[in-house]
Amino acid sequence: MSGMSPTTPSEPAPLVDTGLRTEPDRAWVREAIRKLRADAMRTSDTHLVKVHLPGCNRIDLYLKDESTHPTGSLKHRLARSLFLYGLCNGIIGPRTTVVEASSGSTAVSEAHFARMLGVPFVAVMAQSTSPAKIALIEREGGRCHLVSDPTTVYDEARTVAEAAGGIYLDQFSNAERATDWRGNNNIAESIFEQMSLEEHSVPAWIVVGAGTGGTSATIGRFVRYQALDTRVCVVDPEHSAFLPAWQGDGEARLEPSKIEGIGRARLEPSFLPLVVDRMLGVPDCASIAAMRFLRERTGIHAGPSTGTNIYGALRLAAEMQAAGERGSIVSLVCDRGDRYEDTYNNDAWVAERGHDIAPYAAVLASAWDDGVWLG
Repeated sequence: MSGMSPTTPSEPAPLVDTGLRTEPDRAWVREAIRKLRADAMRTSDTHLVKVHLPGCNRIDLYLKDESTHPTGSLKHRLARSLFLYGLCNGIIGPRTTVVEASSGSTAVSEAHFARMLGVPFVAVMAQSTSPAKIALIEREGGRCHLVSDPTTVYDEARTVAEAAGGIYLDQFSNAERATDWRGNNNIAESIFEQMSLEEHSVPAWIVVGAGTGGTSATIGRFVRYQALDTRVCVVDPEHSAFLPAWQGDGEARLEPSKIEGIGRARLEPSFLPLVVDRMLGVPDCASIAAMRFLRERTGIHAGPSTGTNIYGALRLAAEMQAAGERGSIVSLVCDRGDRYEDTYNNDAWVAERGHDIAPYAAVLASAWDDGVWLG
């Protein structure tokens, strides 16, 4: 079984004959699905935190804290959906080795669910991956398969899956189709249920980044399906292919994003530009400045992709404030900041890479305190 990944973005994932015809195997699948649904009951409604913006008194900002999932990130939702997708399509069974191309939060979450179900999990990643990341995946019971050339991780993941007679989950192709975007307590439905008693219950904007593109696809489809006025803004780091693709240029970029978890060097199949209302490019230094600024002002300790979200959300809040508009903005806390103590939270590491975050800290302070966007 080579994987769940379709050959083109428009094709459904292939149904592969796994031999799951015996009652014991079917019983195992039923129990596996029960375990995953039980996890959803326990963990799906993460907190929605209201943040006071002194300079934008017409705007209410809310942050949905996805870092409180058991595996510490928004990817907990995606990993669970991918496993459910595989189980319900008959391509994950009690003896299936599950493989993913990931060195980050997705692999951590998938390893967690693989161990929950009792199946082997292998994360294929670049040899340059930090020991701290490898340790997180191994802590959840996964095995890390390292490759010297980062551009080969997708093909190598397929090869590893084929050699083991397993499946390649392929988050980048399957994220948008594995998630039930109409509801079923997905992230969009959860946001709107939690917002239902707020003064501005239908947000003017929901601001998210894109790694696979699955989150923006889910939210963008949901607001259209529910006939809501909410607009979706995707914030994109430097060197990512998503913003150029949204503008009509679908070519691959020359280098990957430096903001972990979001941005891609190529347009991924799960990113759906047509359900995105606006995109904002965010400099890497701005993302780092914003993750630190958020902790200073609120105590929320989050990673750099959350910083990207905050930078975009504050820009939109300042724009709405300047236009005399009233309303709400919702964004996400994507993962825990303690994963980045040796990198984005380390002053020496930031300086070594030439990141000057001071000018962006000033932009953030102006928007937060005075409602004025200086960028």
